[in-house]
Amino acid sequence: MTDSLMLKTLNGEKTDRPPIWFMRQAGRVLPSYMAMRDKYSFKTMMDTPELAAEVTLLPYHDLGIDALILFSDILVIPEALGMELNFTDKGPRFPKPISENPAFELVEREEKLQHIYQAIDLIMEQKPADVPLFGFCGAPFTVFCYMVQGISTRHTFPDAVKMLYQDPTFSHAILEKITQLSIKYAVEQVKHGISAFQLFESHANLIPGELYQATIMPYVKRILAAVRAAGCKTIYFPKGFSLELATVTPEMTDFVSIDWQITMDQARKLVPQGVGLQGNIDPRLLLADQSTIRKELEKLIPFGAKNQDWIFNLGHGLIPQIHVDNVKFAIDWVKEANWQR
Repeated sequence: MTDSLMLKTLNGEKTDRPPIWFMRQAGRVLPSYMAMRDKYSFKTMMDTPELAAEVTLLPYHDLGIDALILFSDILVIPEALGMELNFTDKGPRFPKPISENPAFELVEREEKLQHIYQAIDLIMEQKPADVPLFGFCGAPFTVFCYMVQGISTRHTFPDAVKMLYQDPTFSHAILEKITQLSIKYAVEQVKHGISAFQLFESHANLIPGELYQATIMPYVKRILAAVRAAGCKTIYFPKGFSLELATVTPEMTDFVSIDWQITMDQARKLVPQGVGLQGNIDPRLLLADQSTIRKELEKLIPFGAKNQDWIFNLGHGLIPQIHVDNVKFAIDWVKEANWQR
């Protein structure tokens, strides 16, 4: 896989252009994915190794991206801890969230993760040799928020934040269980062949940075350290982290993913040298006409020219309203632009 543009960037090698992939690229905007959704539920596709492998590979065949990311969900961890999880038309839902059932005992059921490792094996057999596969899981605080709140439609997660403040001992017991199983899950992904691992902290901005650093960051560091010790590159995505990006050091992770709230130049000044950057296009830009998209993307050329340690990506995942033609346009533009390197 030495010809992989993505792996060269992850390893600090010089390339002619930045590599590109998109969060939530395996689904949502792809007609081929929607055709599969007409036949199968999201849960069926996620739980069936052959289908999960097929969906994972769609963005390579349809879009020509530089990396695949495993088709799965961050909530497989609470499910493997024994919680009942339903995927509805309005998003994931725990019928009995911890806020309503605090006496529920979380018990590891690692067998509930086996189908994911089987999917990775199938992807490794089918994917092109120069296109790496990324694994992932949710960061402990984000997973904690869903487990406590129970639904995905209240993105301020008031019950979860309340529990963190009012019952820190109980909260940390949950966070510890999430972390322990996440480490096993992540390392097992590495054993099955992933080339990089992204830790999704989608709700880092729900609590003050000082509180996050004191209560959550130790768990994050343990997961990332375990993945790196297993020989895999890491990407940490703390959405809404703002000035706390200055605390993301090379000892902690290889790359950090940046949301659209700050510019890449601002992020480069904040993030210590030695940590590569990923991001940070506002997904909603891809709702615009292609002339506007091109003009906005061209603004990134000066940054890309002087920063080899940059992966071109969005500041969050693709949204369903985006037309696939605009996604393909952005990918082709990145590949064809003169990056002045």
